[in-house]
Amino acid sequence: MLTRKCHSPLITHISWGRMEVAGLGSGRDFKLYPGGGRAWDWSETDTHHVPGIQIADVEELLEHGSEVVVLTRGMHLVLQTCPETLAYLRERGIPVHVEETRAAVELYNRLAQTEPVGGLFHSTC
Repeated sequence: MLTRKCHSPLITHISWGRMEVAGLGSGRDFKLYPGGGRAWDWSETDTHHVPGIQIADVEELLEHGSEVVVLTRGMHLVLQTCPETLAYLRERGIPVHVEETRAAVELYNRLAQTEPVGGLFHSTC
């Protein structure tokens, strides 16, 4: 039986405080993964700029089949990523990229053409 991997939704617009994602509409922050995504509500995992993105924030990406992960630092590089989160991904053999938001969007959209990529996107600071 031939199975087709789901594509990750493309980000069609990014500006301060606003993103547009194909098939999902607009919002401020997003969790994206193969086959879809949703708003990224930091309060679900008690995420803050420091210490930043936690393991709990990326687990959903892996549950939805992400084999590559893109994490954003925000537009002004304020958002951090916990070292434990990077170790967690690397221990699972998941390539991870941490970039300023616009660079992260460009990389994510490029990877989405050929890879089951997931990402966390923060459109402000």
